[in-house]
Amino acid sequence: MSPSRTFILRPVATTLLMAAILLAGWVAYTQLPISALPEVDYPTMQVVTFYPGASPEVMASSVTAPLERQFGQVPGLQQMTSTSSDGSSVITLQFNLSLSIDVAEQEVQQAINAAGTYLPPDLPNPPIYSKTNPADAPIITLALTSESLPLSKIEDMADTRLAQKISQLSGVGLVSIVGGQKPAVRIQANPTALSAYGINMEAASMGRRRLTRSGPTTSF
Repeated sequence: MSPSRTFILRPVATTLLMAAILLAGWVAYTQLPISALPEVDYPTMQVVTFYPGASPEVMASSVTAPLERQFGQVPGLQQMTSTSSDGSSVITLQFNLSLSIDVAEQEVQQAINAAGTYLPPDLPNPPIYSKTNPADAPIITLALTSESLPLSKIEDMADTRLAQKISQLSGVGLVSIVGGQKPAVRIQANPTALSAYGINMEAASMGRRRLTRSGPTTSF
């Protein structure tokens, strides 16, 4: 017996069944979630480099430019943007959607290693890279002010206390501190006094580099 014979002999039931299917389909269509910004796993990496005491011009020429030259040779790179500010450099790399984020991480790490010889020798820490989403934005922004404490003391408290506690919370991906003021030590060498102790300017410069690595921030 043909499967369609049952529907032909019962036209009323067939009509009601088709109406029920159409109604169920219309209800399901109206309940479908619609997102203006769907969740897409963009293969995007962000490289952050800190160089305390350096001006934006120094960051752009000594840190950002060497890294950009190496990142420009990475295969699959679609877009690269950078921002150089006081003591920090942020480079955002966006790759093709067909490229795996794991492969992108390996390529970025190799580029950073290749750029190591062109970066300043007294850079406190190597560049830090992490996966990021260009559609993301800070969820919470906290502003700290004080009428009695200096700005450097406020930044120290935000860095050593507040930022560490917030970064330990579940779901927090990144905590960044901007707009602060780090303490600095300025040293002016006296060539006559150095010569009396048998120390030349090159030896004093090596001592300056050791002080830069051990202290919080040192500028000259």
